[in-house]
Amino acid sequence: MKIIILAAGIGSRLGNPFPKPLTPLKNGKSIMKMQTDNISSRFDVDDINVVVGFKKDLIMERFPELTYVYNPFFDRTNTSKSLLKALKKNKDKSVLWFNGDVVFDEKILDILIPYIKDNQSFVAVNTSKVAEEEVKYTLKNDYINELSKTVVNGLGEAVGINFISSNDIEKFINRLEECDDNDYFERGLELGIEKDDLKIKAVDISKYNCMEIDFVEDLESVNNML
Repeated sequence: MKIIILAAGIGSRLGNPFPKPLTPLKNGKSIMKMQTDNISSRFDVDDINVVVGFKKDLIMERFPELTYVYNPFFDRTNTSKSLLKALKKNKDKSVLWFNGDVVFDEKILDILIPYIKDNQSFVAVNTSKVAEEEVKYTLKNDYINELSKTVVNGLGEAVGINFISSNDIEKFINRLEECDDNDYFERGLELGIEKDDLKIKAVDISKYNCMEIDFVEDLESVNNML
C-alpha cells in the first residue's frame, strides 16, 4: 500500500503566505507534521508520497524524508488532478490518501486498518454533522451511492481520508482522467460508482476528532480540540 498526502493547493481562504499544511497548531506541530507523525505510528513512512505545488520547496525542505510528486498546474486544477498524478505512479497498488489540511486523532487509523487489510475501498465519514459546504454522501445497499457537496439529505460528511483498493485503482484512475480540471477527486469516485459499480464503504470515524482546516474559525476549533 502507498500513502498520499494532497498538499498542492494555495489555501487562499486561510490567508497564509505559505502552504496550508505548514500551518502551526497549538501543540507546536504543523498540520502536516501531525499527519505524518500519526501515519508513521501505524505505517511505514517510506510509503508516504506528497503531491506539492504552491511554494513546494517549503514543504520539501521541512520534510526531506518523504517522496514528492509535483503538480505544476496547482493554481488551475483541483484535487482530482493532483491525486491522479500520484496514482499514476502506483497503478497496481492500493492507496490510502489524506487531504493535506485534515487534522485527525491517530486512533482513527485503528478503525480504518481492518478495511485496508481486507482491501476494501472506503471513504472515512463523520455522521455527527452534515454541513452545507462539505462533501456529503448517501448510501445504497450499504455502499456509497452519491458523494459531493451538492448531495441532498446527506447521511454525513466525508472527512478527507480515503482508500482505494488495488482491485479498484485502475478504474478509479480512468474516472479521474474524465474529471474536469476544477473537480474534486470525489467526482472520480462518483463516476466509478456510477459507471463501474465500484463498491465503496462509508467508514464512520465520528467517535474521534477529525477536522479539515479551511478557515481561521476551523483552525481555532482544531486548536481547542488539541
